Order: sequence, then C-alpha cells, then structure tokens
Amino acid sequence: MGMDKIVAEISDPVHGYFYLSSVEKEIVDSREFQRLRRIRQLSSAYLTYPSAQHTRFEHSLGTMHLAGKVGLSLKNKGYIDSDKVQLLRLAALLHDIGHGPFSHLFEEIIALKGNGTHEDIGKRIIKERFKDTLAKHGYTEDEVSELAFGESDEQYLNEVISGSLSVDLMDYLLRDSYFTGAHYGRIDAERIISSLEVYNNRLALDKAALNSFESLLIARYQMFKAVYFHKTVRAAEIMLLKAMQLADDYMHLTSAYNNLEEYLKLTDDYVLINLLNLPDTSKELRLAKRFAEDYRDRRLFKSVFESIMQATSTLINRLTDVKYLSERAKEIASKASVDEYLVYIDSAKAPSIPRAPGREEVKDLILIDKDGTSNIINMKDIPLIASILGFMNMIRVYTTNEDRDKVKEAAYKVLGRETDRWYERVAV
Repeated sequence: MGMDKIVAEISDPVHGYFYLSSVEKEIVDSREFQRLRRIRQLSSAYLTYPSAQHTRFEHSLGTMHLAGKVGLSLKNKGYIDSDKVQLLRLAALLHDIGHGPFSHLFEEIIALKGNGTHEDIGKRIIKERFKDTLAKHGYTEDEVSELAFGESDEQYLNEVISGSLSVDLMDYLLRDSYFTGAHYGRIDAERIISSLEVYNNRLALDKAALNSFESLLIARYQMFKAVYFHKTVRAAEIMLLKAMQLADDYMHLTSAYNNLEEYLKLTDDYVLINLLNLPDTSKELRLAKRFAEDYRDRRLFKSVFESIMQATSTLINRLTDVKYLSERAKEIASKASVDEYLVYIDSAKAPSIPRAPGREEVKDLILIDKDGTSNIINMKDIPLIASILGFMNMIRVYTTNEDRDKVKEAAYKVLGRETDRWYERVAV
C-alpha cells in the first residue's frame, strides 16, 4: 500500500517545510490530537526562558517528520518498505498523545498515586479513538500502539521512536534549543539519520558518524543542566506540583486517569484556571490556590540549598525516595519553625544515556565500518560518553522568599553533612 497521498503542508521553524499524508492529517485534525496544542512541551520553562511556549503538538509533528526521514533512509538501504515508512511516521506522530497537563509534571502526580504513565493513556487513546481512522488506511491500532511505545518485535523500529538514536530525542533537543535560545541542543540530526543502519534487529550507526552521536548525548546532558533542571524552572514546576497534590481530591486530577473523556479535558490552562478558582474551604485548598496565584504572577519559590552530581543507581534510588525526602523536608521545616507545606526537597534525576524502548539501560552502541563489518562497543569505552555515564542527580531545597534565610540554615544542618560525603556542593 505504501505512503498515503500527500494532502497538507506544514511550515516549521526547526525543520522547514514538510508534509502530511491523508491518514496523518485525519489524526492531526482530531480533537484528541489538537489537545496537544494546549500542553506546553517544557511545562513552566517559559517563566525562565520567555520564548519556550512551544507545545507537544509541534514536537509530535517534528518527530513524525524526522521518523519519515529515517524511514526513507532505511528504505533506500533496503531494510524496510514504504508501508513501514508510513507506520514509523504514525507511531512518531502519536508517541506523546497521552501526555497530561504540564507534560512530565503531571506524571509525577500520577506516580505518587501509583496509577501509571502517559504511555498507558496513549495506548488507550490510540486503541479507542483512532482505531477506525487507522483501519480505513490499512493499519491496525495495535501495530501503531506497539511501535509508538517501544513494544514492537522489530526492535530497531522501536529504537527509531525512543532511545539514544531516536527521532524523539533529536526533535526535542533541536526544538527546545531553538525556543529557549540555549544553544546546547544544536545537533547534526541529518548526519545521524543518514548514517543509521540495521544489525541483528538493532539500530546501528556508521562508524564515521560517531562524533555526531557523542555530540548528541553531550547536548542532551547540557540541556538537562541548563534548561530542564534549571533551578528557576524547577521552582515553578514544584509550585504547580504542590498545588495539584493539595487540590487533587477536590479536583479529581489523578482519578481522571481512569476516565478517558475526563482525562482529555486536562490541559495546562484548564488545570491552572481551576486551581485559581479553588474555594477557601480548607487549609490545603487555600495553599493550593496561593501557590497557583504565585505561579501565575511569577512569585516563585527560592532555592536555598543545591547539590548536583553524577551517581550510581543505588545512591540515586535513596536520594529520590519520596518517603525519605518527605521526612527530611519535615525535619528542615521543624528546625526552621515554618509550616511543613512551605518546604520542599526536589530531587530530579535523569539517566545520562536515554533509556531504550522498554526503559532498560542502553549499555552499548553498534558501529558499522565502511566494509560492512560490525563492532559492538560498550558506552564505557567511548571516552566522552564515559565521563557522563550513570545518573545526573540534582537535589535542592525550596521555600518561600520570606522564609529563605531560616530554611537555608536548617537545610544545611539537615542535609549538608550527609550530602558532603557524596557531592561537590554548589553554592546558592
């Protein structure tokens, strides 16, 4: 069957002009996909980087476009046919369809209740809302869903959508770099895409493009430090997080996870407006409303303690344990004589190498020489990448501007000695 007829043109500041096939346009025009226009790609980063107003909508389109370029490259090398190119584009287009308001922030709320992930919701949306559209064009909801969320038997196709060589990674680095003005994400996506090969059902890379791959991972690492984990970006996100936690029972945010129609109502503005209109009937709701108002007006929490490190998974698991962090936050609040709701320990982590489809750790890279011979190399044996292996972990203590001095002193008493054993502490 091959690619559907081209029926629409997109002008994109990152990738230039690209096109939509008839099945893609039908999906893009749906209510479920248009909802992504109202979910910012970088949640609250616009309060620090004013132009970071881009959304999951254009990221999904850009990811689809890059998936198509990978598909054509693999097709020209004889690895796949036209049907697979269109399937790759559809999976990439729908890979973020299940995101909740404020992108990954809402996932933290869901995780606290043990409900699931945006991928689980995404599968339901594809299977319940796009089944007929896909069938009309010769595709099944199962094959698109499996590939979109890393469950296809063809592992190399999963790796096109997510992982260390993925189009998702390439689009968000280029797009986030463009809209924040942080130049770290300027990667050579064209070079990587044209150098992709397939070996033993895995995605491989022409050895000549190894430098471009190194640059890709270093760019991601730098974007986490400069943008995604920026202390002011996280301050805004924490305020939203606390507001949503405090108002969850009243607003039924996490319970919407079990009701697709209710979930699809949840967008950034919808949730913020509802937080701003909370009644003053309890301390929790008053605080949630206050945090939402302060967020809206950019009166943000202040970081009074910060430590950043590269660490093993064992240490990271301890320092990202919700119960452990909650106890330490209460201890700091007690020592500072402030309300426990006004002290928050933020421990954000990211694997230095993006996870493979299925969330497993990526430990190696397959390189193909000019003569066609393959060489599987461990990430530890690539010097630049070895220097950032493990997890990047950032731990900070936040509080209100009024309480910053008291909480800073208490935070160093509670956390300083402990973290001195593992961290090079960064002065605030």
